[in-house]
Amino acid sequence: MAVASTHAINILLNSLSPFPKATPKFASPPPPSIHILSHHALRRPNMAAAAAASSLSQPFFPPLNVEYYDREFSGHGVNFQGIGDSVVVRLGLEDGSTANLMLPSGLITSYKPHMWHGGCEEVLHTVVSQGKEAEEEEEGEVVVQGGVSLGLKSVSDDGDEWSPGGWFLHDVQGNAHSSIQVELRCSSTDKLVNVRYLITLEKDILGSEIIVANSGPSPIQLLSSFMSHLTVSTPDAVYAVGLERANYFNKPPLRSEFSIIPPDFRKKSRGASNPLRGLFFGWNRRNEADGNDEPVTKDDDDSEKEEEEVDNYLQLTEKMSRTYTYAPRRFTIIDRGRRNSVVVGRIGFEEFHVYSPGSQHEWYGKYAFVCAGPSNTLKPVTLAPQDVWRGAQVLHNPSS
Repeated sequence: MAVASTHAINILLNSLSPFPKATPKFASPPPPSIHILSHHALRRPNMAAAAAASSLSQPFFPPLNVEYYDREFSGHGVNFQGIGDSVVVRLGLEDGSTANLMLPSGLITSYKPHMWHGGCEEVLHTVVSQGKEAEEEEEGEVVVQGGVSLGLKSVSDDGDEWSPGGWFLHDVQGNAHSSIQVELRCSSTDKLVNVRYLITLEKDILGSEIIVANSGPSPIQLLSSFMSHLTVSTPDAVYAVGLERANYFNKPPLRSEFSIIPPDFRKKSRGASNPLRGLFFGWNRRNEADGNDEPVTKDDDDSEKEEEEVDNYLQLTEKMSRTYTYAPRRFTIIDRGRRNSVVVGRIGFEEFHVYSPGSQHEWYGKYAFVCAGPSNTLKPVTLAPQDVWRGAQVLHNPSS
């Protein structure tokens, strides 16, 4: 994949930059716990499952139009910029913290919280490039990978599968002084599966929450994940802290249109069944033309062997990809090179997936990242008729 240099890509790169810096506020409250966060940062009213399912069954999808968005959602600390067939939604707080979201893909491309030294630093790793990745992709098409992406698939009793095919902006609430929340929606063609996707920016916090309602007459299985590409100096300097005694399986990286996976992480599957294949793909399903190339770890032959993490200060130097099944609700990624850290928390999800491409790649280059996020892939959620399931990822910046 060649690095793009077209005018459209330069505009997109500029769209990933922060708002003009506001006067920083140095006084900050104690870092919130994940328990507080589930009721505060991702604040949603309590509701009966049936009522929630009904409210989601007839969503209003506004057009993908910058002028419409400016007219309907101004005054909440957001602005909008059209880039080709996409719209970039920019969230900005008065302390300088920002987050950028792309529509209709729903990819969060940037999160820059206010740091201890007075400035704001990028937490996410995003790559903008162009190239012919698959048969249906046009030559020179702009490709954005990395960031924070949502993977979701529902499977009915009769084997019918559905995944979101594009997100629509439904609402924006809050203000630049305290917090901003953007609500996206998507429904299956038959309106039996309805999803709300909430992105919340608060001081030191970026929250991503999904609310899935089953409006159909039969139960469905939900496989889901949030995956965050976290930018790092080099995996040599990065440690995962707090996973000691957690159980894990060596599993392939959770792939999607937005995943960044080095070529040396791939090999022919030779017909082996991968339960995650086709699960996590983007809104235009580019990866459906990937053939039999499967991303795997060097321990793929032992993927069914459950192990226990023995290191509470796990260095991510080596290439690895693990799904932790018995794990704490939060752990910390520390980067000694950048002198910062990120706390990754989960609400509703039962697993954590951690993936490092290893340190053999160029420092500060395309593969200078680690991936972390909650998932329900080994044990899907069973959602009964007229029931609702919620799951969330929280990225907390303790370095303010």
